[in-house]
Amino acid sequence: MDGVQPQWPAPPGVRAWCSTRAGGVSAPPYDSMNLGDHVGDDSAAVQANRSRFAGALDARPVFLQQVHGSHTAVLGLDARDGLPADACVTTERGLACTIMVADCLPVLLCDAAGRAVAAAHAGWRGLAGAQGQGILESVVARLQALARAAAGAQPSEILAWLGPCIGPDAFEVGPEVKAAFEAQDAGAAALFRRGAPGKWLADLPGLARRRLQALGVTRVHGNDGGAAWCTVGNPSRFFSHRRDRLSGRFAASIWLA
Repeated sequence: MDGVQPQWPAPPGVRAWCSTRAGGVSAPPYDSMNLGDHVGDDSAAVQANRSRFAGALDARPVFLQQVHGSHTAVLGLDARDGLPADACVTTERGLACTIMVADCLPVLLCDAAGRAVAAAHAGWRGLAGAQGQGILESVVARLQALARAAAGAQPSEILAWLGPCIGPDAFEVGPEVKAAFEAQDAGAAALFRRGAPGKWLADLPGLARRRLQALGVTRVHGNDGGAAWCTVGNPSRFFSHRRDRLSGRFAASIWLA
């Protein structure tokens, strides 16, 4: 199955994978590896694609009902698809924390000791959050707590990998988006530049890196805002809701082998 293999110094036993739109059975406009069951695709095709995805991982992916919020769910072995949350964390082996996207930013995380893994769905609403508390603040806190509890020790350093998302040359937003980030962090203004009249171009992976750094997560890998990572600009590789409106979803997963 075609995909993006994260290049990052994950500890032994931590595995990660990000699918693309290739390698599945869905018909246009969901061609072909659509993993989203909420976008109008044939349900049998989606289930076939999810089975292929699980086989490629050699782990059981848990697909959330993502709501652009800031709730992080802790996944146990009884976890089922459809749990309303925008991030998840686990210490269970063979259970893959999974995030579906088609322009939003998937963020995969683990502790440096390889005790716990997490995945987060970072669209601008979840990333900005409220009063400075968004999805990354939520998932990092949960991951640190779970890793500490798993070993009965102080938490180790957190590593993060940023997957493909809408790039800084394509993510045009209104002034309310810029204001939402600046309200909590004046320095976030540097990650917006003027677009069409009354609009701004936002650097979503840059904003995520800034929030992670504020949390002490400095080992951040993956998406650097370059053209190869942009979902809008790479139609043969990635789904994009902004580009196509009617679009499938690809997914990023992380698990303990």
